[in-house]
Amino acid sequence: MAIAGKNLKYLRKLRGWTQEEFATRLGIKRSLLGAYEEERAEPRTEVLELVSDIFKVTLDDLLRTDIGDGSGGNGNYLSKRRQLKLSIPGQAVIPFVPLKAAAGYLNGYGDPEFVDELNTFTLPMLASGNFRAFEIVGDSMLPTPSGSVIVGEKVDDMDTVKSNQAYIVVSKTEGIVYKRILRNNRSRAKVTLVSDNPVYEPYQLNLEDIMELWQAQVVITKVSPQQRYDVTSLSHLVSNLQEQVSAIKKKLPNG
Repeated sequence: MAIAGKNLKYLRKLRGWTQEEFATRLGIKRSLLGAYEEERAEPRTEVLELVSDIFKVTLDDLLRTDIGDGSGGNGNYLSKRRQLKLSIPGQAVIPFVPLKAAAGYLNGYGDPEFVDELNTFTLPMLASGNFRAFEIVGDSMLPTPSGSVIVGEKVDDMDTVKSNQAYIVVSKTEGIVYKRILRNNRSRAKVTLVSDNPVYEPYQLNLEDIMELWQAQVVITKVSPQQRYDVTSLSHLVSNLQEQVSAIKKKLPNG
């Protein structure tokens, strides 16, 4: 099964994972993964099954086919992935950049192989177009909560950017951020990035530092449990607030 070890190494590098990261996902020691990749040991069946689930490739291909070999025309791994993505007519296929892949995306955003390896999904409200989804973290864009997924449409011309609209901005200096953009009338070389949360101050970004720009089209968030109040609970809440206000007034000089 020497070909299986070669395939494991190819798939790992395609995702940009270290041996330690890949071994953790497979539930094995890094040294054992190294032995598989160097063909000093044969991968166990349960390990190959995990790899099959992660990369959506058959066990037969893992064991019998050099899936990284591009000489087979449409038979190689990436070609099959592309064909699968193109098999959904009338809907945009949206690559998803999770938080854990953000660092790799900054280096591989222009690499078709890296983008092809991202997981994808479709949305019924989005037809054809160049879309990408990003997981965001932090509270700078509240009420959009941390962990939300922002689906953006690619912006190829900065002149089409609409002031005060929300964008995913991929830049050399700030990484991947979700902000509103204000155009700077005094200097066309910079834009101002603004958070929805007023606690965060706006800041400027040089246009030459922007690598990609995606105008936000859809925000996907988890449903959070909403606390329900009955009449009694609301009454107690109002009473407590009144008591706090009275206590504050007594402490004032003219209280």
